[in-house]
Amino acid sequence: MTVRAPAKVNLHLGVGPLRPDGYHDVITVLQAVSLFDDLTATTLDTATLDGPPTTADEADDDGVVVTVEVSGEGADPTAQGPATTTPDVSIVPTGRDNIAVRAAHLVAEAAGITSERVHLTLTKGIPVAAGMAGGSADAAAALVAFDALWQVGLDRATLASLAARLGSDVPFPLTGGTALGTGRGEQLTDVLATGEYHWVFALADGGLSTPAVYAEFDKLSEGRLRTGPTPADDVLAALRTGDPVQLGAALVNDLQPAALRLRPALRRVLETGRELGAVGAIVSGSGPTCAFLATGATESVELAASLAGMGVARAVRRASGPAAGARVVEEGPNGADGSGGSGGTGGPSGPGGVAGGARSSGGADGPGGGP
Repeated sequence: MTVRAPAKVNLHLGVGPLRPDGYHDVITVLQAVSLFDDLTATTLDTATLDGPPTTADEADDDGVVVTVEVSGEGADPTAQGPATTTPDVSIVPTGRDNIAVRAAHLVAEAAGITSERVHLTLTKGIPVAAGMAGGSADAAAALVAFDALWQVGLDRATLASLAARLGSDVPFPLTGGTALGTGRGEQLTDVLATGEYHWVFALADGGLSTPAVYAEFDKLSEGRLRTGPTPADDVLAALRTGDPVQLGAALVNDLQPAALRLRPALRRVLETGRELGAVGAIVSGSGPTCAFLATGATESVELAASLAGMGVARAVRRASGPAAGARVVEEGPNGADGSGGSGGTGGPSGPGGVAGGARSSGGADGPGGGP
């Protein structure tokens, strides 16, 4: 059973002051883009020791054991087994702290599933700890995969509720498209968006911790009157026109100053993209990925090639939006067969990939709240 889930870019991210519960109210407009993670779930025989080894900390009270292996973005090159722990936010964990594993246990809890053993193969095309909701996409893919694998039949509202328990960004990859997010970002409303948009993403070395970026945002906001998140009216109006130039001029990210403070080199990346003809340039979410909007597909190819040649990024990826949400792309006996790749547009082997070479699958949102 293989499920594919998309990355996101925040077209608008307005952030309010810190709430007493440690989160922030946000107003965000999210667009799913054609960079994907593929999650393949394989049911293993619980009566034998066949299959990948397990460790004690992978079993929960429900008796469900989930093991994980990762390839592509965020794979740990030093991993010697299925479970690793590391403080590096740009490395995907493979133990119980992997958000896809936590999603599996939530589905098991909701369905009363016990004594199952499943191996997850995660093929990542979405950069990790990069402000593109890669971990959230993995969680959404896991919710869909385990619901289908165990034939639970959860409705979309229940899946969305489980997603919100995992993190503020997780409900959106379930639906994809373009949406307005409020509350912590988990309350979604479909947005009328006309046309297709062509993006170029400059990937940075290493990741940025979402809680760290929100903490820096709070420092920068000290002494300033901030009554609520920046409204998204301009972006919503631009999306109705389908004009990329108008949308590029309307892009807003209240977290961008904080991300630039933590990673000053991103200023040069944004400047370079603008100089090369991008009609919009913004740090994606909490960063450090920089997103550039082009006027069309041909222009995005030219922009990506030029950015790659300038050497200002670890890698450059093209993608288009809006993209579909998490969906089953291949089924097999006991979920054993999968597509084995995330080579859609913009993926590492798809036509969107331009230059070779990051939110972590360890979690969707830290105590900073918001996307």
